[in-house]
Amino acid sequence: MSDQTPPESVGRDYTIAVLGGDGIGPEVVNAAVRVAVHCAAKYAFSLTLQPALVGGVAYDAVGTPLPSETLQACHRADAVLLGAVGGPKYDSLPPALRPEVGALLPLRKELGLFANLRPARLFPALASASALRADIVGDGLDLLVVRELTGGIYFGSPKGRSADGLSAVDTCTYSRGEIERILHVGFRAARQRSRRLCSVDKANVLESSRFWREICVEISAQYPDVALTHMLVDNCAMQLVRDPRQFDVIVTENMFGDILSDEASMLTGSLGMLPSASLGEASSARGRGTFGMYEPVHGSAPDIAGKGLANPLATIISTAMLFRHSLGEEDAAADIEQAVAAVLEAGLRTADIAPAGIASVGTEAMCEAVIARL
Repeated sequence: MSDQTPPESVGRDYTIAVLGGDGIGPEVVNAAVRVAVHCAAKYAFSLTLQPALVGGVAYDAVGTPLPSETLQACHRADAVLLGAVGGPKYDSLPPALRPEVGALLPLRKELGLFANLRPARLFPALASASALRADIVGDGLDLLVVRELTGGIYFGSPKGRSADGLSAVDTCTYSRGEIERILHVGFRAARQRSRRLCSVDKANVLESSRFWREICVEISAQYPDVALTHMLVDNCAMQLVRDPRQFDVIVTENMFGDILSDEASMLTGSLGMLPSASLGEASSARGRGTFGMYEPVHGSAPDIAGKGLANPLATIISTAMLFRHSLGEEDAAADIEQAVAAVLEAGLRTADIAPAGIASVGTEAMCEAVIARL
């Protein structure tokens, strides 16, 4: 990812590929789009929205979870806003046709999205909704997981089952270049926060982790202002629930980051509160930042799809990240985040974050409340 800021003469007319996907995906994405359009009008920039099919709905329509037209729309855009993909309906399909494998992984690979940023911020108003006691999470929990996204065991080869069906293999492999570029993202992120970086690996067992740690130590010399620590992944999982406030930025490989960031989400009260950004190295087409794909961490939740119950806040905060990282519209991004905080302070809760006995609001009402506070 580039550290350079393009000149201010770059136009403020942006194209966003909008991929609603499956389950509650379209509902939360529609809410986020309404917030985005409102912000664009307020801050005098224009958005061109390009909807496209992805996931199970794409498979149902055209026989593939990632149509070529969708991929082309993403390549033409400044950024991608994604809802969620998958569901039990598609679990029996061959792996290449399952939405999670046949859509998400190829999207990340084809678009060069190697760096996944997953902030886990506990809004003070939601302290009681956290899975941990208030004395553990406090009122200032704010950590960032930087996850490598296109390497490791999810992409390594060989992969598959033996002909006799008696064994299976997945391969974890990382090149020096893949490790170096994600570590630089982690160090730069730490510089913009409190200058503390924890690199997570399994160096006591895995050769790939020993390689990772060696490279991390080498690169740390370029960031003498950042305090670097190392932690084994099993210990990190324990420390996240024992004392999460010890962390600021965590950088780690693909599978470890997948697991740890989901664990961190429960510190914030709900998966419905956790946004994410998947960034590449290329600049956005007409924006002032880095091309990326933005999505909530939660899944498609088919059990509540179509009922208007889904929490749209993770997708709305993901849109703030889109404005910040890909469009360079920092004022609009900060405005959205402040509006979300205000809504929560006012006591509005969707069902996933509502305490027992407290009335909850639906997707539409939460969206309207955020817009009202912009």
